[in-house]
Amino acid sequence: MKTLNRTTLLMLAALTTMVAACSTDNVLDDITQSTPGNTASGGSSSATGELTTFAVSIDKTSAEPATTAEEQFPDADEDPLENNTFGTEVSIDLSNPVAKTENGVEITVRDGHVTANHGSTKQVCYVLSGSTSNGSFTVVGEKKYEVRLEGVSITNPDSAALNLLCSKRAYIVLGEGTANTLTDGTNSQNGHKGTLYCKGKLLFNGNGSLSVTANYNNGIHSADYIVFRTGNNVYVKSSANHGIKANDGIYINGGILNIEVSAAAAKGINCESHICVNGGRTTVITTGAGAYDSDEQEAKGAACIKADSTFTIRGGELWLKSTGSGGKGINVDAESYFFGGSTYIITEGSQYQSYNDTASPKGIKTDGTLNIGGGLLWVRTSGTGGEGIESKSTLTVSGGEVASYAYDDAINAKSHLTISGGYVFAQGRNNDGIDANGNMYIQGGTVYAISSGGAEVALDANTEGGYKLYVQGGTIVAVGGLEQGSSLSQSCYQASWSSNTWYALTGGNGTFCFRTPSSGGNALVVSTASTPGLTSGISVSGGTSHFGGLAATGASVSGGSSASLSSYSGGMSGPGGPRGWR
Repeated sequence: MKTLNRTTLLMLAALTTMVAACSTDNVLDDITQSTPGNTASGGSSSATGELTTFAVSIDKTSAEPATTAEEQFPDADEDPLENNTFGTEVSIDLSNPVAKTENGVEITVRDGHVTANHGSTKQVCYVLSGSTSNGSFTVVGEKKYEVRLEGVSITNPDSAALNLLCSKRAYIVLGEGTANTLTDGTNSQNGHKGTLYCKGKLLFNGNGSLSVTANYNNGIHSADYIVFRTGNNVYVKSSANHGIKANDGIYINGGILNIEVSAAAAKGINCESHICVNGGRTTVITTGAGAYDSDEQEAKGAACIKADSTFTIRGGELWLKSTGSGGKGINVDAESYFFGGSTYIITEGSQYQSYNDTASPKGIKTDGTLNIGGGLLWVRTSGTGGEGIESKSTLTVSGGEVASYAYDDAINAKSHLTISGGYVFAQGRNNDGIDANGNMYIQGGTVYAISSGGAEVALDANTEGGYKLYVQGGTIVAVGGLEQGSSLSQSCYQASWSSNTWYALTGGNGTFCFRTPSSGGNALVVSTASTPGLTSGISVSGGTSHFGGLAATGASVSGGSSASLSSYSGGMSGPGGPRGWR
C-alpha cells in the first residue's frame, strides 16, 4: 500500500458517530467512504485520508484496482497480443551473446552489443535473458515482432539499452514473475531518445516487472503509440527528461505504472497526441522546477501528465504529485474528459517566473473544454498562485464527485461553467470557490463552495463582463455568498454560521450534511429544490461520505438546533476571517 491515505476510498469496516463542532479533521473516518465506480481490490478494506491530507507516493505492489473500463486499442484487430502468433523463437543470453543465423534471423555481436535483423521473416519472438553492464539489444527488420524479457538486465553507458528500430509493431512481453531492468548512461554517442526506444508501435504485455532508468533523455519513448495492459508492472525514473513519451497516443488499459522525473519542466507522461486511461494504477511524481523555453519563448513547469491533444479517463486510478515551481498534475492542450476511475492530484510548488513570463501551478489545466461526467476527482494545491481545476474554455460537471482545495480559485473556467449533476466541493483558500469568466449555471447536483472572504465569493460569475450566475436547480451550500446580480430562479436563503460545525440541510432530494471550515466568507447561503431547513450542531452517523469527510448523504442525524434562514438575493456580505481549514 502507498500509505494509509493512499488507498482507493474503500468501504470502512465500522460506522461510528461524529460529534458536532469537532475541531479535528479526522471526522471523515466515521463515515462510509464511497468512490463512484470503485470497489475494493484484493479483498482488502481500509480507511482513507482527507482531501486536505491525502498522500501520493510510489507504490510498486502488483494488486490492480478492480474497476476498469473496456480496453482501447488504436487498431482493435491487430494490436492485442492474443490476435497474433509469434512462434519463431530466437533465444539470446546477453551475459554471453553469440553471433548466429537462426530461423531467418541474423544475430550480430560487437563488444557485447547485440543487433537482431529479422528482415522479412514473420512471427519472430526474441527471448532475452542474462545481464550486461556495457551492452545493448537492437532490433531491425520489416515485420512486427515480439521481445520477451525473461529476467534481463541491460546497462548501456553510451546509448539506448533496448533500441527497437523496426518501424513495425513491437510487443514487449514481461515474463511471468520476472524482474527486468534497463539503464542508459549520462552520455550518448547518437543522441538517443530513450533508454527504451521504439521506432514503431509499442505494446506492453505480460505479468512481470520492468524498471527503466534514464540518465540522458526519456525513459520509454515511442515514435508511434504505446499501450499498457493488465499485469504490467513498470517503473520509470528519469533525471534527464520525460518518463514516458509517445508521439501518437498513450493507452493505459491496466497494469501498475510508477514514474518519477526530476528534470526541470519535465513531464512524467508526455504525448504529442491523446492519452486514454481505462484501468490500472498509475502514479507519477515530478520534482523538477520550472524552466524557460527559449524556442517557444515561454515559461513552463513540470507536469505529471501532458497531452498535446485530448485526455480521457474512464477507469483505473491516477495518483499525481508535482512539487516544483509551476508544476501541474494534468496539462492538456485540447479537451479533457473524466468519465470514471479515481484521480488524485497534489501540487506543492509556487509560481515560476522568468523573462517576464510566468508558469503557475495547477492541479488540472485544460486549454479546451473540460467535461466531468463520472468517477472521483480530488485536487489539492498549496503553492502561491496554485489553482485547482481550470479550463481555458468551458467547464461542465454532470456526474461523479469533484473536490478541489486550492491556494487560489478552486475551480475556474475562462468561459461558461455548468453544473448539472454529481457532487462538487470547491474551496479557494485565498480566492473564490468556483469562478467563471462567462456565465455560471447551477442546474442540478450538489455544490459546496467556500471562498476566502473579503471581496471573494463562493460562486463567482463575470458580472463585470456582462455575464451572470444562474441558480436554476440543485442543492447549494455557499460559504462566502453568491456573485452580485445573480439570477435566482431557485430561491436562496442565508444564515449566520459557526466554524467547524456540522449542519444538516433538508429540502429537495433529502438531507445533505456538511461541516463548515474554520474560516471563510461571511455569508452562508443555501438553496434546494424546495424550501430548505437548516439545523446546526448536529451529530452524524453512517451514510455516505463525500469530499473526504467534509459532507455526507444518507446519514442518521441527531441533536442540533434549528438555524434561522432569511431570503437572499445575491451579492457579497462583508469580509471573512483568516483563510483555510485548520
